Parts: sequence; C-alpha cells; structure tokens
Amino acid sequence: MSLSASPAIPPPAVSFRQAARFWLKLGLISFGGPAGQIALMHTELVDRRGWISEPHFLHALNFCMVLPGPEAQQLATYLGWLMHGNRGGLVAGVLFVLPSLVLIAALAWLYLAFGQLPLLAAVFYGIKPAVVAVVLFAAWRIGRRALGSPLHVALAVGAFVALEWLRVPFPLIVLGAACIGLLAGQRWLAQMGVPTAPRSGPAPAEASSRLPWGQGVRVCALGALLWLLPMAALVAGTGLASTWTTMGWFFTKAALLSFGGAYAVLPYVYQGAVERYGWISPAQMLDGLALGESTPGPLIMIVAFVGFIGSYTEAAFGPAYRPLAGAVGAAIATWFTFLPSFVFILAGAPLVEASRRGPAFTAPLLAISAAVVGVMLDLAAFFAAHVLFPAGLSAGPDGIAVMIALAAALGLFRFRWSPLTVLGGGALLGVAASVLRA
Repeated sequence: MSLSASPAIPPPAVSFRQAARFWLKLGLISFGGPAGQIALMHTELVDRRGWISEPHFLHALNFCMVLPGPEAQQLATYLGWLMHGNRGGLVAGVLFVLPSLVLIAALAWLYLAFGQLPLLAAVFYGIKPAVVAVVLFAAWRIGRRALGSPLHVALAVGAFVALEWLRVPFPLIVLGAACIGLLAGQRWLAQMGVPTAPRSGPAPAEASSRLPWGQGVRVCALGALLWLLPMAALVAGTGLASTWTTMGWFFTKAALLSFGGAYAVLPYVYQGAVERYGWISPAQMLDGLALGESTPGPLIMIVAFVGFIGSYTEAAFGPAYRPLAGAVGAAIATWFTFLPSFVFILAGAPLVEASRRGPAFTAPLLAISAAVVGVMLDLAAFFAAHVLFPAGLSAGPDGIAVMIALAAALGLFRFRWSPLTVLGGGALLGVAASVLRA
C-alpha cells in the first residue's frame, strides 16, 4: 500500500503487527493533550518512520479537527485505517484509549483509597514543562509545511488571536477558515497550494475515485447497533433511571457536543456530573482534570475518572466490591464517549480520501490546516501559563519548570531528540527536583 507524498518513492511496508506495537506504545506515552499527541504522531509516523505521507497526515488532521470528539484519538483511528483498513483503524483507536482507561481507573482507585501519590506527582511535575516544548516543536514543524502562502500565515495568526484574546468558539474558527479556503481556492488555487488537476500517483488502497457511500451506511448501522445493545442491557439490568443508564446517555451527548476538543466540553461534563447528578464533588472534579492532563491518552478521559468515582461511591455490587463497580462505571463512560468517534472516522475516512483528488474539497482543508497551527500555538500558550506560572503571572515563574521546558526545547530543536526521549527526561528531572526539595 503506497502512502508516500511522492509517486516515485513508495513508503516502507508496514506489517499489521508493527503498527499494532506502535499504537500500543503511543497509548502508553501520549502525554500532552491533543497538541502533544498530534506532535508525537507526526514526528513518529511522518518524519522518523515514513509510514504516512505529509499530505495524508494533514488531510486526515483537518478532517478530524471539524468533528466532535477527541481529535488525537480520531486521528490515530484515521491513520490506522489508512495503513490497514478497518481493522487497522479499530486497533489504533482502541490502543490509543485502552492504556489510559486502565491507568485512570487504577489511579482513581488509589486516589480514593490512599489520597495523593507523591512519586506520581513528581513524575507529572517534570513531564508537564517538557510537553510545552513538544507542543511548540510540533507547531513549528507543521507550520513549516502548512503555512505555504501569506493567506495561510494570516489564517494561523487570526486563529491564534481569535482564541487567545477574542475568545471565539473553536467551531466558528474552523468554519471560518474552511469558508475562507473555499472562497480563496476558487480564485487563487496556486497560492493556496491546491492542484488544478487530479492528483496522480499512488493513494491508499481504501481510497478510490468513487465516493464509497456503502461502507459509510454499513458503519453507521453497526455503530447504532453497538450503542443500542449496551444501552438496552443497562436499562434491562439496572433500570431506566439508574446511574449507569444515565451515564451512558449523558456521555453520549457529551461526545456529540464536544466540538473544539475536551476543554470545550468540560463545562458540560462539570455541570452534569457535579451539579445535576452529584456523581463527583467539585474538588474531585478538579483533581480528575489534573490527572487527565498529566496521564497519557486524551484529556476527555476524565470521563473515565468521573464514571469510576460515581460508581465507586454508589457501590452497586455492595461495599466489598466498590472497585469493581468503579471499573464498570469507567468502562461505561469510555464506551459511550468514544463509540461516536469510531463511527465518524470509519464511515467518513473513505469519503474524505476519495475527495483528495478534488480541489473544491482540498482548499478548505488546507485553510483549516493553517488555522490549526494557530490553535496549537494557543494551546501551547495556555499550557505554558498554567505549568510555568502555577501561582499566576503576577507571582512569577516556577524556576525549575522553566529550566525543564528550556532543556526540552534545546533537545528538540538543537539536538533533534525524539519527543519520547524528551518526555522521559522530563519525568526524571521532575523526580530529581522532588528529591532535592525533600
């Protein structure tokens, strides 16, 4: 299967086992929220391994940015589908989430049983500043390719300003960039970098010149069945008004409303889980957010923390089996949150790949790609403000965190270390700083 950007140079053959090992590894070390996770995928799959071409990566990223749900998990599913079809997409998406689910459930149990864990806090303390550098490095690398014209640069700057100072909702930024790309692409195809003729050369085996509507319909039907069967089982086994049935419906709505990433849907989750249903306290919700930001996997995995805490407290299986009830709640929250994302990708990816040969669809996605650079810079600024200035800008920076961030940036930009090496080094420095303080 050829995925290279150049028709003359096919990419290396990737076995399904090789890809599965990579997705499992990614699921175990994907720190840094969506921007950091996208950076890891770009560095590992495009730059270092050459399994995915730059045009395919950006095309997939642009599509995932306009969908509700976790962008990084959807991107992993899309890229897995590109390499090995539906089974590749399923394995990539599941392995991106599964390690995080197990870790969040285990940490939620330890959190309830023993409180704060100093060693884990020290590891996360060192990883967070390194993530700031990884996100900036990713924005720089993607920006070099995506900002190919003055219009693209203007879109990136505009997206950053709109998010950082004007507080424009993320979906409006994506929609605006797409509209600008559509209008500009009709008049300035060369400036936008859109080919005026259909692309030649190899494409993924899943893509064809015809729009594969049949697969989309089949995937949607299967997705509906996979939603209905567990929901029917919950209603039959626990009742229509039970906590687990309510969680299934609530997290389905959260998944469909989460345009703009996890931060956009967190207020909705907070309102429902804390204020309406009382599954979790405000203090526990804040601790869960900190846990989600510090562990690998999508930030929206905070839903697993909410599901575990709420189910553990209710003790549906009796006091002696609270951890089991918590694990079931975490699994329910995760299933209903991520199922729509698999349906969106496996149904939509063939249509999107088939559209790559048409400039009318490519121009808006190229514009979105430029806006994504501004979005990543805004995320980096947000993350840096909270990590490097934990007590607020007026209180000054955390000197150790700043030094870790600078060391990580030096390793990435100057010595070309991999993001995995940088994150591992950050974790060691965090532990060392904790020991020195003690």
